[in-house]
Amino acid sequence: MKLSEIRKEYSIKSLDINDVSFDPFHQFRVWLDEAIDSEVPEVNAMCLSTIGLNGFPNGRIVLLKEMDHGFVFFTNYESEKGQEIAENPKASLTFFWPELERQVRIMGELEKVKSDESDKYFHSRPMGSQIGAWTSPQSKEIADRKELEKKLEEMEKRFLAEPISRPLHWGGYRLMPFRIEFWQGRPSRLHDRICYKKQENGEWSIARLAP
Repeated sequence: MKLSEIRKEYSIKSLDINDVSFDPFHQFRVWLDEAIDSEVPEVNAMCLSTIGLNGFPNGRIVLLKEMDHGFVFFTNYESEKGQEIAENPKASLTFFWPELERQVRIMGELEKVKSDESDKYFHSRPMGSQIGAWTSPQSKEIADRKELEKKLEEMEKRFLAEPISRPLHWGGYRLMPFRIEFWQGRPSRLHDRICYKKQENGEWSIARLAP
């Protein structure tokens, strides 16, 4: 089948500005819970888009691990994304839950979470993931997989003799949003889009956008 011939008509749900919460975080939680209840695969997967050092947008999938007054994920601070965030903390997140015909787009600025938050999450991870954080020089060029496997073996031996601590180059970021858009697929491509924007006084404005 040609790509131009692929079609899907969206008709499961609707989204009305009179039905959403005044708080975009509460509205996100409602949608996230519905996605969890619907057993959407990798429900916390999101596309993190940063601004590359070459000036081009750069996206990849990461996992949402906490939502409070921001959206939290964890990674290697020395990775490509970590270097980009250090240079320019502006970023966006995109969630897509096709089973519910929904998308959420979030724009904001990233900040590192506190060390104790990173420690707490790091020690909740499986041992293999903890050792993996020490093993991989994320985003750096390596000769082959054997190089990685050799480093893994070294780290596994090391942590037989000592507790696994969180490496200083690994931790969390929290995206503090100023814009959150909820998108609900509708028939004839006349989708529902509700956008929240943070005002200078900290309140959120709500508006409907044309599809």
